[in-house]
Amino acid sequence: MSWQGKILRVDLTSGKITVEDLNMDWARQYVGERGLASKYLLEEMDPKADPLGADNVLIFATGPLTGTMASTSGRYCVVTKGPLTGAIACSNSGGKFGADLKYAGYDMVIITGKSDRPVYLLIEDDEVALMPADDLWGSTVWETESWLKQRHNNQMLKVASIGLAGENLVRYACIVNDLHRAAGRSGVGAVMGSKNLKAIAAFGSKGVKVSDPARFMRVVSDSHETMQGHRSRKQFTKLGTHPMLDMMNNFGGLPTRNFDDTRFDGVDKINAKASHTENANGHTNFITNKACFGCTIACGRIAHIDEKHFSIINRKEYWHASGGLEYETAYAFGPLCGIDDIDALTFAGFLMNEHGMDPISFGGTLAAAMELFEKGIIGSDDTDGVELKFGNSEALTIMAEKTGKHEGFGKVLGLGSRAMCEKYGHGEIAMQVKGQEFAGYDSRALQGMGLGYATSNRGACHLKHDTFGPDMEDQTGSGKADPCRVSQDFTAMLDSTGLCLFTASAGLKEPVFRELLNAACGHEWSEEELRICGERIWTIERMFNLKAGFTAKDDTLPERLKTVPAPSGTAKGKVSALDEMLPEYYQLRGWSSDGVPLAGTLERLGLADLTVDGK
Repeated sequence: MSWQGKILRVDLTSGKITVEDLNMDWARQYVGERGLASKYLLEEMDPKADPLGADNVLIFATGPLTGTMASTSGRYCVVTKGPLTGAIACSNSGGKFGADLKYAGYDMVIITGKSDRPVYLLIEDDEVALMPADDLWGSTVWETESWLKQRHNNQMLKVASIGLAGENLVRYACIVNDLHRAAGRSGVGAVMGSKNLKAIAAFGSKGVKVSDPARFMRVVSDSHETMQGHRSRKQFTKLGTHPMLDMMNNFGGLPTRNFDDTRFDGVDKINAKASHTENANGHTNFITNKACFGCTIACGRIAHIDEKHFSIINRKEYWHASGGLEYETAYAFGPLCGIDDIDALTFAGFLMNEHGMDPISFGGTLAAAMELFEKGIIGSDDTDGVELKFGNSEALTIMAEKTGKHEGFGKVLGLGSRAMCEKYGHGEIAMQVKGQEFAGYDSRALQGMGLGYATSNRGACHLKHDTFGPDMEDQTGSGKADPCRVSQDFTAMLDSTGLCLFTASAGLKEPVFRELLNAACGHEWSEEELRICGERIWTIERMFNLKAGFTAKDDTLPERLKTVPAPSGTAKGKVSALDEMLPEYYQLRGWSSDGVPLAGTLERLGLADLTVDGK
């Protein structure tokens, strides 16, 4: 079977490291990665615990298909209670770290407690140790990875680490692996920092065995062929997700200037075409694409900055290539902040990787700060003398660095948009759900997306459901509840396999994933059983949040989206129809009108022992 069947347990308080058997009954019910880690989290901690306290549990989890020959099999996730939201956090990442963690022989690493000094976890197959990280504390992500590889004389080490943002508990700090891939959302890096855990360095040589190799390879071969000819796969390879800027702008669903508008006039200066076009200095932003472990899509971008750009003049340390602009980064730094300088966007993206921060949340928080500034709620005395006006590209680069280093007004930005806006008495300016900032889709133009944002277990998130097709076809809320629910369950299942969501966008359908799992794991899930696995995963995440204190009142959107009509685009004159969609969604889920799973629903999913007030 392709589960390794082992969990590595690390108690940072005592320094004790143990290995235990994976609960195989749970593995069959929750598949792996996101689902299995969420089950362990709910079993092992009080959801009311302080997310930055020693009682929070931090789980690194792989899926049964991680490290196999299946396309995009490099995924792993980090599951914990997120400090940005107070809700369950599941942050997914690619790169190569996940495969090596699996090759070392572990399906999951469960980290508890808090070290009394900075440490890192070294995993080399069966040799596992907590090592002092005093010399690493205060280092960037880039410095940490280089130092660890040199220290252990192993360039094959795969490193997942936090930068200065995680050390300083920036609420949306992320965990970066392979220099520019990240478990990016909800502040999982701050949890790592709160535990004084600087990094995990992993090297594995055990490989992964599948139950039926011949059957598995037939499915792998067929899936590769399907993806090879698929139009979306070709676009991902050539241009990544960057073209979504033009698509959303033309549609009128591109959040602009903190959701004041749904179209941005400066798109042509920061879109995919601009990144591939030589500027007046003979410089081209984009260099090449890059793939994660086992990936046949290669959507990653590698870029560099014009050496004459203001952001890196006399700063040769940034005269190199790193992760380039993808849609969400370009949206969050560009239209959302009203900025049309592609090199400034790229530089800010470099800083996100270097210091370990979520670009969506940083961009959303900066945009909120710009609105506060332009309305006179804060002034230059608050912002270290920086004019935080929409369109100010220098403000973007300055504040990205200040936030990463936890300096000056960057400390305030590091709180996230909700806490920052509440600090100044204007919580309504923060565009967020459950404390997490929006991705690049306006809920007035994409109604199903808005429902998904409102009901997402980890706060506003575009990656936990897919209503994109229905939303593009019809800009009303009618008929959006069921595709939202179905796609949430499917995504929960797919996130638990160890594969990337982009495989579904690139042509693979549910039967392919099921056949891959069955051939790899030696357990024959039926279509219905796998569907229920996804629903079960979604439901236990919901139960975690309910136990943490969330209620139906948290399944909402900012008043701006519900009361202020979209000023332009396809949805001009429309507001979110969330209040119409939500009751239908609850009913379809088998939840009460208060958003609590009914006893019959829990029993059907094998979760009858779970109650909001009890276990």
